[in-house]
Amino acid sequence: MATSEFKNLSSFFSDTQADGSIAIRTISKPGFRDWYNSLSQAEKNWVDANEFTGARHSHLKFSNGEGKVSSVILGLGEGEESADPWAFGGLAKALPAGDYHLAEKTNPREFYHAAMGWALGQYKFSTYLKKDKDKASRLYLPETQDRSLISSVVRSTFLVRNLVNTPTCDMGPDALAEAAAEVAKEFSAACEVTVGDELLEKGYNAIHTVGRAAEKAPRLIDFTWGDEGAPKVTLVGKGVCFDTGGLDLKPSSAMLLMKKDMGGAAHVLGLARLIMEQKLNLRLRVLIPAVENNVSGNAFRPGDVIRTYKGKTVEVGNTDAEGRLVLCDALALAAEEKPDLMIDFATLTGAARVALGPDIPPFFTDSQKLADGLGQHAIREGDPVWRLPLYGPYLKFMDSDIADLNNNGSSPFGGAITAALFMREFTEGAGEWLHLDVYAWNQSNRPGRPKGGEAMALRTVYSYLHERFKN
Repeated sequence: MATSEFKNLSSFFSDTQADGSIAIRTISKPGFRDWYNSLSQAEKNWVDANEFTGARHSHLKFSNGEGKVSSVILGLGEGEESADPWAFGGLAKALPAGDYHLAEKTNPREFYHAAMGWALGQYKFSTYLKKDKDKASRLYLPETQDRSLISSVVRSTFLVRNLVNTPTCDMGPDALAEAAAEVAKEFSAACEVTVGDELLEKGYNAIHTVGRAAEKAPRLIDFTWGDEGAPKVTLVGKGVCFDTGGLDLKPSSAMLLMKKDMGGAAHVLGLARLIMEQKLNLRLRVLIPAVENNVSGNAFRPGDVIRTYKGKTVEVGNTDAEGRLVLCDALALAAEEKPDLMIDFATLTGAARVALGPDIPPFFTDSQKLADGLGQHAIREGDPVWRLPLYGPYLKFMDSDIADLNNNGSSPFGGAITAALFMREFTEGAGEWLHLDVYAWNQSNRPGRPKGGEAMALRTVYSYLHERFKN
């Protein structure tokens, strides 16, 4: 299963500095000249021949008299970023197999980012590839580092990436439920899955409506963990395992990445795993509506009206705006329990990508304190997010003549905002609500971030939760 490919840190790190370990030294552009002047003439000639200037993500290998690598210089560029986990992101794959260590002493936070980049940059989704033995490039991890946290973050990030990268033939609603159950079982969480027509019996009509046309039945995944008396935090993740657009069919080019439309579910499983392994003092609940938005004789239609779990009626303006439909049932169910904090992750709108591009997830909340805290932790973690407004007047774009709401905005503008406003209508009862509209995908290979599924805002949200609930 995708949840079990990464077991420990030994593939990426060593806990002792081995004999012959190769030193890595970091050089920024501002510090380049002083470093260069300290070199021998032969070393200067080598730097000049390789046109090395300390540019970000560049590196230079020095060799000894036997032609073996003796040291490595890593360029940091201008060196202005206080949190840059990607400086080391491409280095491990570019170096020969072996053991390495940092030549300079670094503070724990800087080393944490270096370790993150070192490990995450070696990720490879190889489930469907001929298994070749990967070379081992290991970095010495001193005892002063929080090995448990590094392991948890790496494992959780790999989990998100693996789940998103797995095609729908092997990651439909049934397999997603199995992956969730595996995570729950690892930490003795109580897990319940409601499947098919049982959804109708419990009032989850929107989830059932969206998923009923698929061969694999829709379902709602629900698991809980932690002390019942602790603060309640509920995670809700969009689990649309494939999105054809329904009867409002997407063009084929727009379907190519739709295996990633369950990226929200992948994120909440990764975050839940982090929370449980690090034993945060909270009562955790995870809700994932898992469906395929498919086409068949019983597919839901534009113009249909759905009575949601909350009782609000929704007119279907577009069957390709299905994510907010499955989420509204899950959010309303979560809000009944009156959690202190409710967080949802969803690959929800193209408008979010138009506004902020593929790398920066927008987030929405009515809580200024939560927004400020999240922004601070995004800077600390080098894991960006950006707040967009829940501008109430835009809710008029979701008006319907025959139902309480329409699932499709009447205006082409502000699509990420109107989607968030639609979902806010189902969050009454929650103490605070945070919505993240994530892309969950790297469009190309970059240091530390290979092309494919990606965890976005995972480290930021966990860091915020850790500080808020550490006691």
